[in-house]
Amino acid sequence: MNVFDGGKSIHQDAYQNIEAKGMELRDYLAIDRTILSNQNTFLAYVRTALTLFVGGLTFIRFFDQPIITYIGWVFVPIGVATFLVGAIRYNRIRMVLARIGRPHH
Repeated sequence: MNVFDGGKSIHQDAYQNIEAKGMELRDYLAIDRTILSNQNTFLAYVRTALTLFVGGLTFIRFFDQPIITYIGWVFVPIGVATFLVGAIRYNRIRMVLARIGRPHH
């Protein structure tokens, strides 16, 4: 299945077939890197959402031209939507990684 086929791709199910039994240290380290990457991506979503939200509020509050005010009113819900998409994606990956588990030693 091609990653760019527009449908469900292989990489979305990559963690579904992993079993904690028989994993080596490098596997646990790879999971830890993935967890950190997931957190970093979520923070990028939050940063982008805050920028859009605050930019929208600034356009609404400090500019008197109607077109800029309308752009501000568009930026605010886009910022909220960006945060929600980031939170959903973060939690989805976090739950899959939690299923794999951590080393017990």
